[in-house]
Amino acid sequence: MTSVFKVEGVSFRYPTARREALSGISLEIPSGEMFAILGPNGSGKSTLLQVMLGELSSTVGNIEFLGRSIQRWSRRAIAGKVAFVPQGEPLAFPLTVRKLVEMGRFPHVGILGRTGPDDEAAVEKAMKRAGVHSLAGRLISTLSGGERQRARIARALAQEPSTLVLDEPTAALDLHYEMETFELMRELATESGFTVVVATHNLNLAARYSSRLVLLDAGRIQAEGEPASVLTHETVERVYRWPVVVAPHPGPGPDSGSPQVLPLSRPR
Repeated sequence: MTSVFKVEGVSFRYPTARREALSGISLEIPSGEMFAILGPNGSGKSTLLQVMLGELSSTVGNIEFLGRSIQRWSRRAIAGKVAFVPQGEPLAFPLTVRKLVEMGRFPHVGILGRTGPDDEAAVEKAMKRAGVHSLAGRLISTLSGGERQRARIARALAQEPSTLVLDEPTAALDLHYEMETFELMRELATESGFTVVVATHNLNLAARYSSRLVLLDAGRIQAEGEPASVLTHETVERVYRWPVVVAPHPGPGPDSGSPQVLPLSRPR
């Protein structure tokens, strides 16, 4: 198994925090698969992504990307390999969808920022793949939440990366856009050879669409592996501190049998 990210004994503490945000994290993310990072609020999901990408420096431990320490990668070099889609971001000035997606070409253009035919082709391909080509002339501010997130994914794809990292990509989206986003992520992994790493609160969609999961709580790994071995009744109740039933997805489809978590009413 070829590892894209290798995390070894990583701990991280924010300067003013009383406890570590991450403690003794070790995991490997294989190439060409969809890998989901799960956990309650404050469990360390976003922090783990930032440490993996080198945006935060771990207090202890080591992180490798493609066999080399993340600290030895320049920001431009890693941007040519990894595209990051944040939860949300403010825009300081009006941008059309096309202009936003064109920003994804930054790692590939010269020092003067001049684009050429290859850049234009990459932008067109990314917009079509993310389903926003018909919105190319629209201002980002006029889009729905789902359309805006699709535009961010198109910008990431325009980088022509081999790895896509997404932080809560379906937060606040309705069912349609949530499903479309997970369908696209799985398609990128299974049909296009991308490595997709996603941090999400959605246990059920993560189980249906991801090959492997890691479940965090208070900065520590509670379970890691295939969905059925991670989302067990005992583990989910312990981590989320709420009664649940875990049952197989009824299908039909490739996700038939995936564990699905149903929260119960707390007994009075």
